[in-house]
Amino acid sequence: MAGLLSAKAAVVTGGARNIGRAVALALAAQGAAVVVNAKDDAVAASAVVDEITAAGGQGIAQLADVTDETAVAGLVDAAIAAFGRIDILVNNAALRKKQPFTAITLDEWREVISVNLDAAFLCARACIPHMIQAGGGRIINIGGRSAHLGAANRAHVVSAKAALVGLTKALAVEFGHQGITANCIVPGTIDTIRGATAGEPAGHSVEHSTLIGRTGRPQEVAAMVAHLCLPDAAYITGQTIHVNGGAYLP
Repeated sequence: MAGLLSAKAAVVTGGARNIGRAVALALAAQGAAVVVNAKDDAVAASAVVDEITAAGGQGIAQLADVTDETAVAGLVDAAIAAFGRIDILVNNAALRKKQPFTAITLDEWREVISVNLDAAFLCARACIPHMIQAGGGRIINIGGRSAHLGAANRAHVVSAKAALVGLTKALAVEFGHQGITANCIVPGTIDTIRGATAGEPAGHSVEHSTLIGRTGRPQEVAAMVAHLCLPDAAYITGQTIHVNGGAYLP
């Protein structure tokens, strides 16, 4: 694929389905070579790569638990071995659980924080040296609307996603002078297949909670991710950008 991201390489965590899949396809459509990461679903990750290659793009599937430091190192090594560089990191892997606050165990708290926050830290720390070597890069963290509105029964998720905004700002400040931008995209209610532990979206019906009157599509979130990776978006950093159909107006 020829595009504005030709000769660039991207790592997309949680890239096998839903928003992650849409992001991988959107970046590939702009010419980026894409590493599609999943924790353990090799079939789904490979299917996304097949879509990319069928359209003339480049991609590889790489299984890795992004909460594990050694596995993250292997993920980055695989990206470098395949494409020789890393220019884009999309921290999309997430775990959404629903549990009354007083029933959340410490292990469950740490599990959610690990997937939603620690993984972003580990992946950014591993990828940034390669971005510096490449002369710059893009880090996109996928946040959560509950971090800005609050939500019952999701204290662990809300806390992790709120911290992700702070991490985004810290990275933007520390690495901006080296040509690396960092931004956080916050999806609203998106038409995805939710995990068994995620529960239903909080709040009223979508028709009454958005100005657009419908759920969003994964491709609409992916379009914003791709835009922030383009050369024309080099002056956007440290920002939290909401893609929510007007459900939340900061």
